[in-house]
Amino acid sequence: MSIVTADISVSADGFGAAADQSLAHPFGSIDQDRLHAWMFDHGDDNAAEVAAILDAGAFVMGRNMFSPGRGPWDLDWRGWWGEEPPYRAPVFVLTHHERPPLEMDGGTTFHFVTDGPEAALERARAAAGERNVSIAGGAGTLNAYLAAGQVDELRVHVAPFVSGLDAGSRLFAGVPATPLVPVAVRGTPHVTHVTYRRASA
Repeated sequence: MSIVTADISVSADGFGAAADQSLAHPFGSIDQDRLHAWMFDHGDDNAAEVAAILDAGAFVMGRNMFSPGRGPWDLDWRGWWGEEPPYRAPVFVLTHHERPPLEMDGGTTFHFVTDGPEAALERARAAAGERNVSIAGGAGTLNAYLAAGQVDELRVHVAPFVSGLDAGSRLFAGVPATPLVPVAVRGTPHVTHVTYRRASA
């Protein structure tokens, strides 16, 4: 049976991004190199975890994960990943501003959903068929789905540094008290991978 999964890289104090996201700094002033070194610089040591992130039939992400913009769309903006994003599946982007679907090389098509998280998840489930749906981030979007009890498996990738941030996107912010069942943990010098399931999942 298919489930809803989610992956997020965070600092040891739980931040996935700073508040000052920009075109030059997609995750704001957090140390992005440390946050994602496990994936981009040490991918061979973490190949199974990287593969698991992309092993979904459809994805849901927040607008901030797709773009630094906040208002009406700049239609020249096509995402952070170049012309061939890694998803290779439908991606449903939460936004308040309509935009036509954006078909990219390699099988990724971004669909822009203006009627809320529940609608985006419903569309992703339909597109994924028997495969899993992944909540791709960022932390604010993931927290909304966690608060709604819609994430079956949460995979947290904890980078070994303290961000020092006072504000930003922090995992579990606004999520009510929720029991989690730890099902796996694996550490390397650059990251600790922790997998949780919902107690009722």
